[in-house]
Amino acid sequence: MLNKKNKTYYICVFFFCLFVLFLYGPTFTIVLLSFQGPDGGLTFPLNGVSTYWFKELWRGGSVVDIGSAFKRSIILGIIVMVLTVLLSVSAGLAFRKKFWGSDTLFFATVASLIVPSIVLSLGVALQFRLLDDFTKWLGSTFDINYINEFFQTTLGMFTSGLGAQLTWTLPFGLLIMFAVFNRFDKSYEEAARDLGATPWKTFKEVVFPLIAPSIIGIALFGFTLSYDELARSSQVMGAGNTLPLELKGLTTTVTTPVIYALGTVTTFVSFSVIGISIACYIWLKRKKG
Repeated sequence: MLNKKNKTYYICVFFFCLFVLFLYGPTFTIVLLSFQGPDGGLTFPLNGVSTYWFKELWRGGSVVDIGSAFKRSIILGIIVMVLTVLLSVSAGLAFRKKFWGSDTLFFATVASLIVPSIVLSLGVALQFRLLDDFTKWLGSTFDINYINEFFQTTLGMFTSGLGAQLTWTLPFGLLIMFAVFNRFDKSYEEAARDLGATPWKTFKEVVFPLIAPSIIGIALFGFTLSYDELARSSQVMGAGNTLPLELKGLTTTVTTPVIYALGTVTTFVSFSVIGISIACYIWLKRKKG
C-alpha cells in the first residue's frame, strides 16, 4: 500500500507528465506529419514515410526562398546574440556603481518588455522613416549626388531590424547580469588587485570565469529570441524577411506538409542551440572543477 507521501509524489509526477505532453505534444505531431510521403496531407493518418517534404521545402515550394530566409535568420541571430552579450556584460559592470541617471536608464531599457511588440515595431519603423526623410533633405539641400542617386531607405535587417530585436533581447540580458552581480563576492576582485593584477586581468582571470555560465544563458536568450521573433520584426525588416516572417506567409498560402517540414527544421535548430549551450556549461563547470 502506498502511504500518503508517496501518493502525493505520484500525483505530482502524473500532472507534470500531462503538462509536458501538453507542451510538446503539438511539436511531436508536427515532426511526425512532416515525414509523410508525396501524397501526405495535413492530418492523420499518415500516407507513407519519406523525406519528400523536406526536399520540397529547400526547393522553396514555388512560394518563398526558405533557404535564404533561414540563412538571414541565423546571421541576424548570431549578431543579436553577440551584441546582447557584450552590451549586457558592459552594462552589468557599469551598474555596479551608482551614476547619474542610472535608474532612468534602467527603467527605460526594461520598459520595452511592457510595450506591445507591434507598437514598438511601428515606432522603430517610424523613426527610421523620419531618418530617411532627413537624409533625403540633406541630399537635396546640399546637393549630395550619392544620396540623390543611390539612397533609398535606412530600413533593413541589420539596421532597423537589428535595433528592434535588441529591444527584446537586451532587457533579459540586463536582468540576468544584475542578478549575477548583486550576489557577486567582490572580495575575489580585491584579492586579485592586492596581488598586483590589472583591471583587465582581474576581469579576465577572476570575474569572467565566475560569470561565464550566466553569459552562456544570455547568449542562448539572445539567439533564440531573435531567431523566433515575429511581431517586433514585422514592420522593420525592409526588403529581406527572416524565417518567422516567411513562415507567417506560408501559413496562409501552403496547404501541404511542407509547412510541417519547416516546423521540424526550426525546432531542430532551437533544440540544437539549447544542446550546445548546455554542453558549453558542462564543459566550463568541469574546467572550473
